[in-house]
Amino acid sequence: MHCPFCNHEETKVIDSRLAGEGQQIRRRRECLECGERFTTFETAELVMPRIIKSDASREPFDEQKLRNSLLKALEKRPVASEGLDAAVAHICHKLRALGEREVPARMIGEMAMEELHSLDEVAYVRFASVYRSFQDVEAFREEIERMRARVRDTEGQLPLWTGGDKKK
Repeated sequence: MHCPFCNHEETKVIDSRLAGEGQQIRRRRECLECGERFTTFETAELVMPRIIKSDASREPFDEQKLRNSLLKALEKRPVASEGLDAAVAHICHKLRALGEREVPARMIGEMAMEELHSLDEVAYVRFASVYRSFQDVEAFREEIERMRARVRDTEGQLPLWTGGDKKK
């Protein structure tokens, strides 16, 4: 790492710590030439896949565009901003985990619907109405029935984790 003060090539790391909720490493450095100290931050550079639109055009993934579309569906709904942040982070994590260079926009829409379903049912139906281009009230009714059936299918299932060991 070059010193930002004298441009000398050699610096030494004095201290390293996690920063940014474990997403970055903060390093204190000292120049071996001039003795000045400075801080650097190291983060992983993770490339998001390109999005294949329905017209076969391609565009870079835009996290803000995803956030705005979820925010529009959640407008005036009782969902904390942390819920929105978690949903966006979860979708981004899933996209990175795929390891694909390109993914269809439809896949991202489905992931968004899945996240909205667990956050707020009204927001889910709002998003679905635009995403699936509902043409009439019957389409809304059918989607609500699908949603209800999905909830019924998961009722009665035991959670995967119960919150820890309970010793008797």
